[in-house]
Amino acid sequence: MEISKIAEALATVTDPKTGQDIITANMVLHLKVEEPNVSFTLQLPKLEDNYKQQLNFACQEAILNVYPQAQVHVHMQQPGIDPAAGQGGGPQKSNPLPQVKNIIAVASGKGGVGKSTVAVNLALGLQELGGAVGLLDADVYGPSAPTMLGLAGEKPQVEKIYGKPKIKPLYAYGLPVMSTGFVVDPEQAVVLRGPRLAGIVRQFIEETIWPPLDYLIVDLPPGTGDVQLSLVQSVSVTGAVMVTTPQNVALADAIKAMNMFFLPDVQVPVLGVVENMAYFTPAELPDNKYYIFGEGGGKTLAKKSNSMLLGQIPLVQSIREGGDSGKPAVLNREDEITREAWLKVARNVARQTALRNEMMGPTRKVEVNS
Repeated sequence: MEISKIAEALATVTDPKTGQDIITANMVLHLKVEEPNVSFTLQLPKLEDNYKQQLNFACQEAILNVYPQAQVHVHMQQPGIDPAAGQGGGPQKSNPLPQVKNIIAVASGKGGVGKSTVAVNLALGLQELGGAVGLLDADVYGPSAPTMLGLAGEKPQVEKIYGKPKIKPLYAYGLPVMSTGFVVDPEQAVVLRGPRLAGIVRQFIEETIWPPLDYLIVDLPPGTGDVQLSLVQSVSVTGAVMVTTPQNVALADAIKAMNMFFLPDVQVPVLGVVENMAYFTPAELPDNKYYIFGEGGGKTLAKKSNSMLLGQIPLVQSIREGGDSGKPAVLNREDEITREAWLKVARNVARQTALRNEMMGPTRKVEVNS
């Protein structure tokens, strides 16, 4: 029996929770062949009986199709459990997105500051820098991603994996995207209470077939509400990017939203601040800057969050046009000044994420006591 052929067989087995094959997802550990025995450990995000049985039978069938005489032994374990740690260590909570390395929330204190514009251009900017990136538009009341990415009117498909329906994200510019705007009529008024909001967020996280990603950018609604709470309860958020404009009114609300991430029960680090609409620059006078909304809001928020100013985005017509036409500004190579402003934000976010992970260790799902 060849170990390479067994690995190829296991690559045909799909994880029903993520839609990935178990080899690509790095779920197979300690694969060992001593004829006629084949043994390995399957690392699962959750040790649920039905889940374990599905994968056990699928692995057995895949290997026996290649080597009918094999005696297959599958050991199931959950990551974060150290048997040597005893009762004091305690297991880490299961991760519903094991194929996603970093989950970054884009947040703001109030609407109208360009948070969704930042989320979309940040996602595409990180992708331009070589990252595998996805976008989850969790702004359930005002989803903007479909319009900004030219996906308005599109509907996601559903695929059954082991009899359970999974949502296939739509793609724009190579970016997998999921949004409430794909499932709700644009003119329909969305009136949802907390439990339903939590359900939508969990569904988009757990029932969407997200590919392996370096970054999943989550566009949150403005303020501090049920969606923010549901997100930090559902997944381990690597960090938050705060969006503000320079004026004091926006800054005051941004500080409140930022402080939610610093609550003792939450403790999600702030990676930095994006100051949007920082200044106005006429297209015909690219070197001129007019600070029509004032100055210093982004720096003040960065100082209060003990983070950094990730970048200042100008108030220019091309950004608005790009968002309305479904061609985000970071992809516009004819406007190098604006494009470079977005790429600077993406580079700084990538750097701050790497530093955060190096200094703070693996992220954990937040436990919130209601």
